[in-house]
Amino acid sequence: MTEVNVADPAGVMWGLEPGETIERKRLHAEYGGRTQGGIGPSAKTPNVMIFTDPIAGEKHGYYDGWMPDGLFHYSGEGQYGDQRMLSGNASILNHRAEGRALRVFQGARGVVTYLGEFEVDSWYEADAPETGDGPLRKVIVFRLRPVDTPVQEPGTKLGRVLRSQAEPVVHVDIEQQETEKAFVNPSREPFEAERREAKLVLQFSDFLRSKGQQVHRHRILPDGETRPLLTDLYAPGLGLLVEAKGSVTRENVRMAIGQLADYSRFVKPATRAILVPSRPREDLIDLAASQECVVLWPAGKSFESSRSDVLP
Repeated sequence: MTEVNVADPAGVMWGLEPGETIERKRLHAEYGGRTQGGIGPSAKTPNVMIFTDPIAGEKHGYYDGWMPDGLFHYSGEGQYGDQRMLSGNASILNHRAEGRALRVFQGARGVVTYLGEFEVDSWYEADAPETGDGPLRKVIVFRLRPVDTPVQEPGTKLGRVLRSQAEPVVHVDIEQQETEKAFVNPSREPFEAERREAKLVLQFSDFLRSKGQQVHRHRILPDGETRPLLTDLYAPGLGLLVEAKGSVTRENVRMAIGQLADYSRFVKPATRAILVPSRPREDLIDLAASQECVVLWPAGKSFESSRSDVLP
């Protein structure tokens, strides 16, 4: 039920309808709340006002907006370290218990647009970088149910991808330049090693196709997750799942083993392989073998493998 034009105990009536605009300074002068930041619980009126800037947020791994579940997803506050259910985040979670209406606005400064009243449905955790492209950390994301506004179609890149994915695992083209990092830290430019990985994958896919093999990738959405996983390459005729790394280091081999283990929960390959630019040291080959992984590397126009029965 909407609370438009209903007086609160302080005698201030909420007078905005969804879709109306207002200068943020005027909004806070009338209804209270913090004049800066994304979450503004008011001491003047029984409202919690939250502000979202989808374009700016998406660059930093925040995908605020409507999702395929029919709810509005909103990222919590806290720029550094793991976000915690304190301060503004707690005011969102507890808004009903505290007798506050949750008011959502698009825009963070200047003139903002009132999207409507919402209620917290639930919340979950996701990964996003610290402010300034810092390390990844845990962020809180609230699922908000609309009270007085109709459900809308997803508008963010992530929302559109999730809407299109009817199954937990789908095939995508090798040439589709989509990465896991693109959904977690979209603003970061790829490192040189990542560019080498992409080039290596295309080189290996051309090699397999020249041998009559089909190749594709997988986009995986684990149950309860909202950020997809993406494999580098899969050759179904060989049952070969490949994770590429741009340099031959112990750290990369360890990381590839973990990623292959994660993906294998959904793909069930016959062989798991780590693709690297050159032959690794013997101990790294032994490390991969101990975890039932083979290692692949270029050899002229062909490729070699640490196990003889893998390549066509």
